[in-house]
Amino acid sequence: MKIVFTDADTVTAGDISFSSFAACGTVVRYGVTAPSQTAERVRDADAIICNKTLITREVMEKAPNLRYIGILATGYNNVDLECAREKGITVTNVPGYSTDSVVQLVFTFIFELSGNLEKYRRSVDNGDWIKSPTFSYFPYPISCVAGKTIGVVGFGAIGSRVAKAAEAFGMKVIVNSRTQKPECLYPFVDMDTLLKESDIVTLHCPLTPQSEKLMNAEAFAKMKDGAVLINTSRGPVVDEQALRDALESGRLAGAGLDVLCREPMAEDCPLFGAPNCIITPHIAWAAAETRKKLLSIAEQNLSAFLKGLPQNVVS
Repeated sequence: MKIVFTDADTVTAGDISFSSFAACGTVVRYGVTAPSQTAERVRDADAIICNKTLITREVMEKAPNLRYIGILATGYNNVDLECAREKGITVTNVPGYSTDSVVQLVFTFIFELSGNLEKYRRSVDNGDWIKSPTFSYFPYPISCVAGKTIGVVGFGAIGSRVAKAAEAFGMKVIVNSRTQKPECLYPFVDMDTLLKESDIVTLHCPLTPQSEKLMNAEAFAKMKDGAVLINTSRGPVVDEQALRDALESGRLAGAGLDVLCREPMAEDCPLFGAPNCIITPHIAWAAAETRKKLLSIAEQNLSAFLKGLPQNVVS
């Protein structure tokens, strides 16, 4: 079996081994593959392992040996599933691998926006503490998360873990999701109530036609003055220009975003340079331990397929 990795650099910075896949066949690894290169690089592949590479109908039609596509992610909108079904190509994903890492980044955003740690670090580095007439100085606002209300939008694996962690920090949790889940132990509220009552709104919903630009100017107008928005779900859930306007007006106190509408970030992104807006380059899933787990499950998926017992099948 010939196994082609099309965009291995999206999961490693040279710190992750791909050696376990050698037991499944001959491995060819490309760091990054441009759309114009994909069809040629996979034309004689039996299996494709990819993260964000677009595997279109055209690509599949030019790869007559292709039997398997393993996605190095939970989402699979980069693969034409209809075409894969027509051709009998098995497509698998890796669900639930990044929950711990995403929850960690959510609270990194929350604590930074609540405590202004980076401003204090820079201040100390600049010698301000050395010059201080008192043992403690606090020119930048610090607020305590205990007692704050956090609104969790989406109550899947990640949303539920965020809620549990927030509860441990003494926060009041309210939830909104597409369906009210019986296992949810927190008050389930409509979206308007969540926006009105939350000091922090954190997004963990999938991107659907209904959730696209869920957080728009109308939604921001309903939020508390001085509230905070966290988005580690999908970029297009947020109207970026509307968010910038809300930040510039002072309506929102801050935002922590790990995802944007266009990735990599576009030069004309409305949020570039926005006040009190922390943007990280889609790294919520990128802890070394998480990426090792991702590759391990991906290898297990391929091995199970070769044994005739496919797992985590999406098509």
